[in-house]
Amino acid sequence: MDRMILYHGSKAIVESPEIRIQKYNKDFYFGFYCTLFPEQAIRWAVRFNGTGYLNEYVYTPDSRLKVKSFPEMSEEWLDFIVSCRSGIPHPYDIVEGPMANDTIFNYIQNFADGKISRAAFWELAKFKRPTHQISFHTARALTTLSFVKGSVVQNEK
Repeated sequence: MDRMILYHGSKAIVESPEIRIQKYNKDFYFGFYCTLFPEQAIRWAVRFNGTGYLNEYVYTPDSRLKVKSFPEMSEEWLDFIVSCRSGIPHPYDIVEGPMANDTIFNYIQNFADGKISRAAFWELAKFKRPTHQISFHTARALTTLSFVKGSVVQNEK
């Protein structure tokens, strides 16, 4: 895989990414999250008060790292997210795949809680727009990112 440009939406410019332990578990567990889609990162950046920062990085893959990639939503992806959101860590340096956005997250939570079946989850999830996330889970993984720039972004609503 060649270098690629990744984006991170935030309340601040993030020249030196870090892994922060949050109050709740994310899709791929605790990590530094980026996306290929600047529009998605802008949504992340402005979600709290309408203004934020779009951070841009060059990602240079390192074949020595343990990477898990989900090309699309799948049974394995669903089980992986349920496990991570339940607080179970994984052995990967980097994980890449679709994002469980707010709507999908609710479906995943309902599936994890036994409120809907696996089949019902897939029926509900299939009409959602594509998303992408790549998360960095170790200090070594973060060395694959080189900060390019940070730009102020505003909510267009």
